[in-house]
Amino acid sequence: MVSPNRSSPMHRLLLLLTCLPLCLAIFAFILQWRGDGDLDDPTGRWPGHHSAGFPGMENSSPSSDTVSVKVSSSSVSAHSHSSDCAEILGGSSKPSFPYYRGWKFGFEPDPKPKICITTSTSAGLEQILPWLFYHKVMGVVQFFLFVEGKAAKPQVSAILESIPGVKVIYRTRDLEEKQARSRIWNETWLAGFFYKPCNYELFVKQSLNMEMAIVMAREAGMEWIIHLDTDELLHPSGAAEYSLRRLLADTPSDVDMVVFPNYESSIEKDDIKDPFSEVSMFKKNYDHLPKETYFGMYKEATRGNPNYFLTYGNGKSAARIQDNLRPNGAHRWHNYMKSPKEIKLEEAAVLHYTYTKFSDLTSRRDRCGCKPTKDDVQRCFMLEFDRAAFIIASTATEEEMKNWYNDHVVWNDKQLNLKLIRKGILTRIYAPMSIIQGLRESGVFASAIEEGQPRLKQKLALAENKTESPISNSTGSFLQNSSARRVLEVNELMHSAVPPLSPPGFGSRIPIIA
Repeated sequence: MVSPNRSSPMHRLLLLLTCLPLCLAIFAFILQWRGDGDLDDPTGRWPGHHSAGFPGMENSSPSSDTVSVKVSSSSVSAHSHSSDCAEILGGSSKPSFPYYRGWKFGFEPDPKPKICITTSTSAGLEQILPWLFYHKVMGVVQFFLFVEGKAAKPQVSAILESIPGVKVIYRTRDLEEKQARSRIWNETWLAGFFYKPCNYELFVKQSLNMEMAIVMAREAGMEWIIHLDTDELLHPSGAAEYSLRRLLADTPSDVDMVVFPNYESSIEKDDIKDPFSEVSMFKKNYDHLPKETYFGMYKEATRGNPNYFLTYGNGKSAARIQDNLRPNGAHRWHNYMKSPKEIKLEEAAVLHYTYTKFSDLTSRRDRCGCKPTKDDVQRCFMLEFDRAAFIIASTATEEEMKNWYNDHVVWNDKQLNLKLIRKGILTRIYAPMSIIQGLRESGVFASAIEEGQPRLKQKLALAENKTESPISNSTGSFLQNSSARRVLEVNELMHSAVPPLSPPGFGSRIPIIA
């Protein structure tokens, strides 16, 4: 017989089932109280809180969703940014993507393959940071940034230099002297672009920077190199996972170069501030469409513009780093000693965000000193749409420019958009938008700015003491002073540089300059 003072197993089980939910409820209440109360829990702090300075963001309200960043008075006086930068880079206080918090993007001690990207840019942080961290997520481990203009300012370059895996190269007199001695000047593959202004000058400068980046990439132990502009994002569709590293790891070992056909942004409004987060519709490349669809819908897809794409249509390429590698213009790579084996990807693409902001019309105009005449723009720009845009931006009123922009760039006709989406000409791509939005909301950009503040203070102090290396103010001086160079005879492997090319079109072109 069981003693009345001794509990039975059934009684113990009932007691456990009663107490366990009660204990869990109390524990949950304590956690909630810690999260909502005034306790300062260091492990719960979000990146960007109590951040250090960034110009243009100092006036943000503490109650705003964007991260408030403070700077020293010397930083502000040296350079100021618009409030748009705060809106684009500021992180939400809501921890939507907590797994990004404190992420240094060091996934593996020895990632394979090791991929690097080189670019020539004069953009600001609001464009470079999303571009850079997006490609870090894609598996890129090293960046070689050739900077000038806004990108070379201390308030931008100091932040970039503080990011692991980023090497910033300034357009100093020393750099120009080194590039003036490049073997490229004595070869014919790029000779057709020498001593011409605007886009041609940029094209030569990009090629010279790519040549230097190859050497840097080899020294850093990189295996693949890609040249991208900061208005382009790689879209590694077709890989086993959404990863550039996986895509290139699966490339056959005998392939030297991989071509990413480009998709062009198709914006649906004229007031875009942050293209990477606001643009989801793209026009597919000719290489990814059936020929009957491409030519059958050509007229409706061009909408009165001279070509299927506003700008280039021949994509960008990745090259396996090996002996005798050289650039072949901004879009391709080549080899001095052999004809490289090249493949074109059937699903992956490079997303080109071109003319996505109305201000792009005037900013491109301000970078070129050509006259706004049909004859002069021929020698300044390679593509017909760029010529037309330059003339409009140089001669039209603000209202006329806005009307022209809506007619030729903005896709306002929803019925036409839907028709072209069903035909496969247009497509929606959300992955880059989602990744960049996640990075922003997690405070990754604000954290990068915060971590760059000590470096910024050092650069500002050096600038005050004038001990910084002199930066060349003449962006094309080394190009113009090279007229005495002799161009050598081309050998059989010296193919001409591949310029930005328009997609295939019909025999007659449609003029858009009145």
